[in-house]
Amino acid sequence: MSDVHTHDNHAEHHHHEEAPHASFSGYMIGFLASVFLTAIPFWLVMGGVFESKATTSLIILAFAAVQIVVHMVYFLHMNFHSEGGWNMLSLLFTAVLLFITLFGSLWVMYNMNVNMMPGMMQ
Repeated sequence: MSDVHTHDNHAEHHHHEEAPHASFSGYMIGFLASVFLTAIPFWLVMGGVFESKATTSLIILAFAAVQIVVHMVYFLHMNFHSEGGWNMLSLLFTAVLLFITLFGSLWVMYNMNVNMMPGMMQ
């Protein structure tokens, strides 16, 4: 009977090593980081902190990229060691989608502004 109990503990211990560890403090760190990473760009835009819209846009893009990483680490529990490397593939896929989404959106908005509002350009 003690062998069965030992085997069960070993199986549970092995399972916990492979699974990502989620804790209340980890979720709170992720939540607070997300709040700050949202509030700071909001303040930058609403406060008109930078004269250049391009500078503001680049800083907002940087905050967006950092926020995606925060969500991946703290809420999706992605790291380079678990799931036999599949998380690394998911991370690379996310990076490609991030690049396409952020820079593609800027490209589309810029071209729409140039082509749809010719009287507004100086």
